[in-house]
Amino acid sequence: MVNKGVGAFVCLVIIALDITAGILGIRAEAAQNEEKHLRLWLFECKEPSQEAYRLGFAAIVLLIVAHVLANLLSGCTACSQDEIHKASLGRQLSLLSLFFTWIILAVALGLLVIGTKANNKSNASCGLSHHHFLSIGGILCFVHSLFSIAYYVTASASMH
Repeated sequence: MVNKGVGAFVCLVIIALDITAGILGIRAEAAQNEEKHLRLWLFECKEPSQEAYRLGFAAIVLLIVAHVLANLLSGCTACSQDEIHKASLGRQLSLLSLFFTWIILAVALGLLVIGTKANNKSNASCGLSHHHFLSIGGILCFVHSLFSIAYYVTASASMH
């Protein structure tokens, strides 16, 4: 059985990692917007921002670490489809939370990677506008923390 103090600490670490990742994603967007750019409808020419690249990369790493911690420390709740239908409400909520953490991770990670990659070039680039990928990815990091904690709490409770 997991000590309540340890469980609270794990939740705080996951929240801190996700919130920090979210803040870094939003700050990366702000750093990107400070660079010179010329926009014409959907097309944009801009200088890449090394600061946005560093912040975006850090947000990606922290989001992944938070997700791995939440999944490893929550224990394994995967089961067959028959077991899902017969499972308790707590186990079903745990699996639903797990599903949403993976969906949110995929979307947030995709947005953060696209926004970060756009700032990895050593010269100006022109193409489709990549506005708000970093900030939306950052906001999804906050949402990820909610579902990760829901998963951790419900998975821990359903194991006991």
